[in-house]
Amino acid sequence: MKKILFAIFAHPDDESFGPSGTLLMEAQAGTEIHLILLTSGDSGTNPDNHADLSAVRLKEWQAAGELMGAHAMHYLGYKDGQMNNHSMIEIVERVTDLITPIVEIAPVDAKIEFITNDLNGITGHIDHIVAARAACQAFYQMKKDDERFQRIRLCCLSRQEAPYVNVDWLYMEAGRTLEEINETVDARQLRDEIIAIIRTHHTQRHDGEYCIRKHGEQLGINHFIVKT
Repeated sequence: MKKILFAIFAHPDDESFGPSGTLLMEAQAGTEIHLILLTSGDSGTNPDNHADLSAVRLKEWQAAGELMGAHAMHYLGYKDGQMNNHSMIEIVERVTDLITPIVEIAPVDAKIEFITNDLNGITGHIDHIVAARAACQAFYQMKKDDERFQRIRLCCLSRQEAPYVNVDWLYMEAGRTLEEINETVDARQLRDEIIAIIRTHHTQRHDGEYCIRKHGEQLGINHFIVKT
């Protein structure tokens, strides 16, 4: 049975620093993965003083997608850090328009899934929140008329990973409890591949190396809230 997975994220490194282990496992199992990116991450760190950070970060994202085994990659071109209700509604329409011709030619027994971030945005970043909510709205709108849409998985942090509310930057909620988490994927056997994916985002290396250190031997464990 054919499986198609649409991974919808705000910034070029969101899927890499998040559920890259899960995406790798899906690709290795034969899933057709489509990465959908909302912004180029042009407000990210620029330690090398690139004249065009957007172009560099998009190249890094393309390299990460290739390592993940993505079937196709789609960039929507929004401005980093400027998501709002208006853009969320537009994103839903654009994501739906993008996905529709792909699923129209898919087999009638295909299994279609989405992956995005937790509705709380994990770090509290407004772009993460908009990406997650737009993905959910697109998923449920399309599911109404197509039973092949099976589930949407929201990548989240566990309470063990984030035990407390954090206000060092944006308001970041504590991680999810075990009762809230529906699925845990263990991709630790792909640790080397995950690190390689993270390190493609060279401009964001400070955050990438922090991610590797923080997760340590648990790198590759991904938690999800699953909605059907």
